Amino acid sequence: MNRILITALAAGTLISCGSSQQPEPAPGTTTQTPSTALEYPTTRKGNTVDTYFGNEVKDPYRWLEDDRSAETEAWVKAQNEVTFEYLNQIPFREELKQRLTELWNYEKLSAPSEEGGWIYFSKNNGLQNQSVIYRKKSENATPEVFLDPNKFSEDGTTSLSGMSFSEDGKTLAYSISEGGSDWRKIIVMDAETREIKEDTLIDVKFSGLSWKANEGFYYSSYDKPEGSELSAKTDQHKLYYHKLGTPQSEDKVIFGATPEQKHRYVGGSVSEDNRYLFISARTSTSGGKLFMMDLAEDNPSIDTIVGHEDSESYVMDNRGSKLFIVTNLDAPNRKIVTVDAANPQPENWKDLIPETENVLSPSTGGGYIFTEYMQDAVSNVKQYDYEGKLVREIDLPGIGTASGFGGEKDEKDLYYSFTNYVTPGSIYKYNVETGTSELYNRPEVAFNPDNYTSEQVFYTSKDGTKVPIIITYKKGIEMNGKNPTILYGYGGFNISLTPSFSIANAVWMEQGGIYAVPNLRGGGEYGKDWHDAGTKLQKQNVFDDFIAAAEYLIENNYTSRDYLAIRGGSNGGLLVGATMTQRPDLMKVALPAVGVLDMLRYHTFTAGAGWAYDYGTAEDSEEMFNYLKGYSPVHNVESGEEYPATLVTTGDHDDRVVPAHSFKFAAELQDKQAGDDPVLIRIETNAGHGAGTPVSKTIEQYADIFGFTLYNMGFNKLPNPVK
Repeated sequence: MNRILITALAAGTLISCGSSQQPEPAPGTTTQTPSTALEYPTTRKGNTVDTYFGNEVKDPYRWLEDDRSAETEAWVKAQNEVTFEYLNQIPFREELKQRLTELWNYEKLSAPSEEGGWIYFSKNNGLQNQSVIYRKKSENATPEVFLDPNKFSEDGTTSLSGMSFSEDGKTLAYSISEGGSDWRKIIVMDAETREIKEDTLIDVKFSGLSWKANEGFYYSSYDKPEGSELSAKTDQHKLYYHKLGTPQSEDKVIFGATPEQKHRYVGGSVSEDNRYLFISARTSTSGGKLFMMDLAEDNPSIDTIVGHEDSESYVMDNRGSKLFIVTNLDAPNRKIVTVDAANPQPENWKDLIPETENVLSPSTGGGYIFTEYMQDAVSNVKQYDYEGKLVREIDLPGIGTASGFGGEKDEKDLYYSFTNYVTPGSIYKYNVETGTSELYNRPEVAFNPDNYTSEQVFYTSKDGTKVPIIITYKKGIEMNGKNPTILYGYGGFNISLTPSFSIANAVWMEQGGIYAVPNLRGGGEYGKDWHDAGTKLQKQNVFDDFIAAAEYLIENNYTSRDYLAIRGGSNGGLLVGATMTQRPDLMKVALPAVGVLDMLRYHTFTAGAGWAYDYGTAEDSEEMFNYLKGYSPVHNVESGEEYPATLVTTGDHDDRVVPAHSFKFAAELQDKQAGDDPVLIRIETNAGHGAGTPVSKTIEQYADIFGFTLYNMGFNKLPNPVK
């Protein structure tokens, strides 16, 4: 069974950034500033003022929050015109795009799964905007196209976001996203004939699809909000049951309809034997309640397993009435416990696989439990039986990230993927009885991992905390402080950044670039304590960790201020915004993507209030208000400051982190920038938070981001042109 998923301010003085002694230019660079005569569009200043605990806060660009106004639309158009006029002058931008296209053009396969006598898998021939779903009758049979998302829309911006088969595999429910929006539509199809069976379900958001045998499925959504569906607040999530052959208007609300059941994120998952429905309910992205229903009963009640939100628990599997629960209750790194469904509360839990010093992420398949542990962000996998006895430690192909090992109880061959920063993701078939792995698919990428190296080191943050960072680069480059470097971070929401391969990063490293990823506090690499150390009134720890990573790279001559770029998206966009406003002297380029940048108002949009576990809100207390205002990027842009060259990126259909965050931050920077470095915003139209972005748009985005970065580091041609 699948897990229910619903992703004071100075930090010390940097020693010698090269301001007093300028380094010699790197090959291919010029000492000339790329462009010093940018004229930004005029952004009207309004007179909106908010009052928090007696403190007045001006919000001159509040009008940019109205994503439906003609004035905002005109502003977006004007900003893009300036941005693309600038990007068009970069002499090697098209060369970067061509190289990204060349390397991207390889066949990509998913692991197979068997449904209703068919073997299903996804494949992308190389440059298709969306991967295609294929099926075949046997391993050696000729595949046929089953579902082609490239035909959903002419421009490739409608994507397949989820699919789930009925128990007999004869019916498919799949969801689509239009323009990158988090709002989904669910389509029901006869898997044999590929004919649509009934009306499309609409207005579905943050939802899984979980079948009850062959009768129907559970899904989650909010009532459609008043005002803009892209920015209006949504905070009461409901779990519905859709019975096949009935209209959506008759779908029954299972959980979430009453004030007592009000939560921002609700999900449902049916056990493999169709006996139980497990319901998760959260008001924030961390911590949640857990409920269950015995579907074998005529009128099943909703029974509480965990009735508070101080921890996270979910039912991983069951054997009859014996439940197997994964929890961090009194176990910050997670453990697996068992309990009888008749009395499932925590006081009756018994440890099956106890907590260890490493974070646990388990899966089940083939009648076994597989425990993936993170050891300094690197995978270690063990196989256990259902009595908690260790069967074996699994021999992985190398040091990196392994994921998968999931399947039904009777499957003896499972699949897992393996990757790291220099190894393209490969799929392995694993036999649960013999413990042997065999290569199932290795992509043929025009990239030689032997030419690159990844090293993990630990550096010291401001308060003495040791933080790991993985630094990847081409072998043989000279550590002379002149290597173009991207420092990428996230640091929040219990998200772990583990090693994985990226074509875009391969192109960056091919040019002699360094790619560095620290595992900041706020993430999940070391469990709940590590996460909590980067939340609310401790959020500054995350920025300090990132600043210390930049200082480490500079002090050890990997790079220098003139060749350092910082990058991050979503919560990572906040990271970049806070770091560049606190330490604008530290980097040459800043790349905040789809960032949470207005920390006083983030919780007033869409499901933003659910992020309060990590951030707190400006209404919580005067202390919390002052803390948030102290680092909020929109509120900490200072007149007369020289900020790094900045390319803000967002999508006009982002309904998770609304683009107003980026709009307001860009407007503040353009108004107050004292230096000559450009401050631009690139607004992708008909695009959302990132998921489902067409390949063609993704390539264009990376060509622009890397082109902007290298150009503002002084390069007038690619450091390592590919012949």
